[in-house]
Amino acid sequence: MDIALEPDLHAFRDMVRAFLAEHLTEELRRAAERATSVFIDPAISLPWQRILHARGWTAPDWPERFGGPGWSEIERYVFAAECVAAGAPNLAPMGLKMVAPVIMHYGSPDQQAHYLPRILSGEDYWCQGFSEPGAGSDLGRLQLRAVRDGADYVLNGSKIWTTHAHFANRMFCLVRTSNEGKPQAGISFLLLDMQSPGIGVEPIRTLAGEHELNQVFFDDVRVPVANRLGEENDGWSVAKHLLTFERGGKYAPALMGQLRRLRGHDVPDPVIRARLGREAVTLRALQALEMKAMRGLGGGAALYASALKLLGTEAAQRIDTLACEIAGPAAWSEADGQTPASLAVAVPRYLNGRAATIYAGSNEIQRDLIARQILG
Repeated sequence: MDIALEPDLHAFRDMVRAFLAEHLTEELRRAAERATSVFIDPAISLPWQRILHARGWTAPDWPERFGGPGWSEIERYVFAAECVAAGAPNLAPMGLKMVAPVIMHYGSPDQQAHYLPRILSGEDYWCQGFSEPGAGSDLGRLQLRAVRDGADYVLNGSKIWTTHAHFANRMFCLVRTSNEGKPQAGISFLLLDMQSPGIGVEPIRTLAGEHELNQVFFDDVRVPVANRLGEENDGWSVAKHLLTFERGGKYAPALMGQLRRLRGHDVPDPVIRARLGREAVTLRALQALEMKAMRGLGGGAALYASALKLLGTEAAQRIDTLACEIAGPAAWSEADGQTPASLAVAVPRYLNGRAATIYAGSNEIQRDLIARQILG
């Protein structure tokens, strides 16, 4: 299963390694190593994105006609694995991996021409306006009201748990445009400017004491109807398409890199060593499933997305727990400059990672979805 050693991938792998060796600075590596969440501060992620953009490698998964590099699925996987091995920072997923695919699928030619180049370059930094105080995993209950007024919608309400809203200049947002029929039937999908008058952003501190999340308030915020993606009251279809990309993905390369770093430490406890070995086997199986999903071998995209989200996030939480156990008391004290970075940030990563099995649809919901698709 070591796909990087397939003979026809040698040249591609070596090209990627040479690029990373030349362009990935030690400063970016150190910053990525100390990141406590998959959502890395844009002061770290955007400089790396600009470097990749200059090479045409910002969005490996995008079709070539929209600015992707034209790689095969396996080449994309090798690229992801090599980036992890080199210690490259994650890029912000909200634009590149979440809203961009739905703009490609549902957007007008004008919307595609406007937004996609700005997402590639990092000129637009996006946040996701889905959850509300009374609507988390059950998005059918959302109440952010959007009333049509001529060429605009007027928004009133709030969104919560909005990652990086304090950095973002754009938001993709679910709003209620009708109360008739089924709850999901009255939802629309909007693209909006975070600098619009009437938008307020209030920080929410995580258990780790970090400012990653926010509550966003809308007070008579005007959004042009031209910024709607898809038809009015059909935003649920757009959202389901987006959630397939948010839930699915390549969990194994990053988790393998994290596990490899943990196994590099001196671990005298044989029970912990055995658990590390068991996770290594589990991640190989996850990698095999991800490769099967890439090739579309049996099962639909939504089924794979739910399965990968479930398996990947639960593996991540187990590995975070192991990191805290390996670090021991040092994990709970202030960084002393002597503790390796992978252990010095073990507790913040553990605390932030508790949300992984909740966001993008809780893992309980994913199990229900899998059961319905398999059992009917």
